[in-house]
Amino acid sequence: MSRLTAEAVSLTFQQRGRERVVLQDLTLSLAKGESLVVLGPSGCGKSSLLNVLAGFQAPDSGRVQIDGRTLEGPGGERGVVFQDDALMPWLNALDNVALGLRIRSVGAAERNARAHEVLKLVGLGEHADYRISQLSGGQRQRLGLARALAVEPDFLLLDEPFGALDALTRERMQVLTLDLWRKTGKGLFLITHSVDEALFLATDLVVMDGPPARIVKRLSLDFARRYAAGEPVRSIKSDPEFARLRQLLLDEFLEEPEAEHAH
Repeated sequence: MSRLTAEAVSLTFQQRGRERVVLQDLTLSLAKGESLVVLGPSGCGKSSLLNVLAGFQAPDSGRVQIDGRTLEGPGGERGVVFQDDALMPWLNALDNVALGLRIRSVGAAERNARAHEVLKLVGLGEHADYRISQLSGGQRQRLGLARALAVEPDFLLLDEPFGALDALTRERMQVLTLDLWRKTGKGLFLITHSVDEALFLATDLVVMDGPPARIVKRLSLDFARRYAAGEPVRSIKSDPEFARLRQLLLDEFLEEPEAEHAH
């Protein structure tokens, strides 16, 4: 089974003439068929970690590998869905999805067929000719998922893609993400600062603090697999264990700021 690994990764930025350590000796791994969610507050280094895994940012030390092969730069085995949808407004939905295939020199007939296929997979089969300005926020994020899926990666990396959506649309996107995960068997790597989202989507949950980013808790969860096996969303989210873990994580997040306020 294919596995994406970050091994002892460190990253430093220059900020106002000073070095800022963002990642320090961070190690984690994700196999196909797993959903690894990184939960943490804004500014703790989550997006920097995703950028290193995606190949957008080279680490100062450590390495990113797939099955023992060290990766340098982006590659087709990793598809990325961004926080802002990063779509091309001058292209229609179909051409946005097909863009990555075109860059890889896939022939027109094959790339259009593949683009139509993934648009149907994310529920946008009737929107191929729509301009980006004609799509809602949720539809644009569906399109971002379709674009990432079109190149048939083993791993999907999602950078807080649902943060700007209203609560109902956000939950629909979470459900769609797990549906795609179940159907495709891909590895999911998602970062979020939403506790509920993390609990619902993760088979493996990593709680981070920082900077520099450090892992403060790891949890193995079964809520995503229960959904994939057919259990309704409301049943899962009303489970007392879901509520217990939600409160546990919220208490841990809120503990430090409250302590600081007390001083």
